Amino acid sequence: MALKQTQNLKLSQKLLPQQILLMKLLQLPTLALEQRIKEELEENPALEEEDTDATEEEEYESAETEDAEEFDENGELKEEENAAPDNDVEMEDYMDAEELDSYKYEVVNKGPDDDSREFVVVEGFNFKETLEQQLGLRDISETEFTIGNYIIGCLDEDGYLRRETELISDDLAFNYNLSVTHEEVLQALQVVQSFDPPGIGARNLQECLLLQLERRADKTREVQLAIAVIRDHMEEFSKKHYDKILKRLDISGEELKGVITEITHLNPRPGNNDSREAVNAAVVPDFIVTVADGKPELSINGRNLPDLKISKEYTEMLKEYSRSKDRSSKDATGFIKSKIESASWFIDALHQRYTTMLLCMQAIMEYQSEYFATGDESKLKPMILKDIAGKVELDLSTVSRMANSKYVQTPYGTFLLKTLFSESMSTDSGEEVSNREIKNILKDLIDKEDKRHPLTDDELCAALNEKGYNIARRTVAKYREQLDIPVGRMRREI
Repeated sequence: MALKQTQNLKLSQKLLPQQILLMKLLQLPTLALEQRIKEELEENPALEEEDTDATEEEEYESAETEDAEEFDENGELKEEENAAPDNDVEMEDYMDAEELDSYKYEVVNKGPDDDSREFVVVEGFNFKETLEQQLGLRDISETEFTIGNYIIGCLDEDGYLRRETELISDDLAFNYNLSVTHEEVLQALQVVQSFDPPGIGARNLQECLLLQLERRADKTREVQLAIAVIRDHMEEFSKKHYDKILKRLDISGEELKGVITEITHLNPRPGNNDSREAVNAAVVPDFIVTVADGKPELSINGRNLPDLKISKEYTEMLKEYSRSKDRSSKDATGFIKSKIESASWFIDALHQRYTTMLLCMQAIMEYQSEYFATGDESKLKPMILKDIAGKVELDLSTVSRMANSKYVQTPYGTFLLKTLFSESMSTDSGEEVSNREIKNILKDLIDKEDKRHPLTDDELCAALNEKGYNIARRTVAKYREQLDIPVGRMRREI
């Protein structure tokens, strides 16, 4: 087959690196953005924090110098001889005009009224470090210590041992050249399971609950019955087949109620008590809404986000290397230019992120003005991403990224921004209401139900239809699952 040349016309869309950067920054919440800025400051030496105090001091000193030297004794302006040339670098001298059209080198990301808050983090021992301390206090052999230490390292964040004990013997032989039997591993596991908090080192939920019950100093009848229920009737208890348990143990309903109370007070996740994790899990709002004279006011949480600028040292270096004509200087100029360009993109992307978030949140506040003014959830209007995208004239994906993982702090609580978005449902009167309103009514019905005879999904559907909400049973089941509410059988109480 002969070779030939052809021409094809092809239309395609490609995102610029600046647009990709903006999209990535836009979807980051405040905490993640702080970390991203720190990483960028470490990776790009041409980017640095704006020192506000130093800048104000330099401007003051410069103004004093100008006042002292600008005029002579006769009050006439002096003409300085041998005046030093301006040290400010004009990037137009070193880069093409096309490259500079969209660049801004200094952008203020915070207003004068934005506050900077410092949070004190108290760092304590995590549960594995606590277990290692307890292991070190035990009078055991070196082999038992090695096995116990390895078992502690295998525990997951909930405090469970998910690794098969048979495989731990192989792990120790391979990693530590230590030959141990399965019985020795089980013996070391029993030592770990005797540590605090009770239930640590369990291999499943049943063993975890049993370890806690058996550690109880007061072996009351309720505790003894609870041990029997967990040990012999765990499946029936987890499925709330209480009739079978009453029959097999030959106990009364009141006794079973006491057993359930004992079991529900146990901790199914004994390892999930890390103080550091609890502190780091604190919610930091991205938006703050206040109400003054019945009118909502919006601000973006600047937290400790620094003002950024391009390093003056790097711009001076670019100026010096650009004057040189040798090969090595040209390579250095290219490197410095790329770092300054990257810093410019990052600063500009942060500014665009701020503008986009402010624009979108302002549109949401206007759309849900009655709710933000009163806090009444019944005032929430049905709202989807398309509604906001149309108001701000942005792409749907941009609004989605803005709303993703963002929290808003209001006088009525702090919650995920995406919870304000909801689909519409029609009532018998033809009124369009938010499905969030229906979820609140559904939750209220379940809260007020008789727990000995909880409502089924069909009964919940009938109750909503009586209130004028046309909703199918499968939709009730979907909303119930979104509210993290189990089915009626699992809500049953004695």
